[in-house]
Amino acid sequence: MKKITIPALMLAVAMVATGCKKADDNPNMGPAQEAGAAIDNAGANTAAAAREGAERVDAATDRAAANVENAAERAGQNIDQATDRAGEKMREAGAEVRQESREAGQNIKEGASDATAATGRAVERAGEKIQDASK
Repeated sequence: MKKITIPALMLAVAMVATGCKKADDNPNMGPAQEAGAAIDNAGANTAAAAREGAERVDAATDRAAANVENAAERAGQNIDQATDRAGEKMREAGAEVRQESREAGQNIKEGASDATAATGRAVERAGEKIQDASK
């Protein structure tokens, strides 16, 4: 099986396209020269298209990198804000626990004082009854 190379294929296409006669627009150029010019033009067009494609890829890569950087920065800011809010909530909760502990301690003191006073009154009444019974 014969292998056909791309340049040979392009030459054949150029020759078919131009025919085997002298060019009407340039009578000094023969079919081989026209085929060579067609190949040169095709190569130049391909190179230009490749450059444009590479430039678009570069631009897209730059945009993607900028988007990733912006997203990472926003995520970092969101984490910082969440951490600040969590810290504030912890401080508020700690303050509430301390206040409730103080109130509970005060309630215990008041309850103990009331219990002591009630016990004292009960002992005093019992003492009075004992004295009344002994008279």
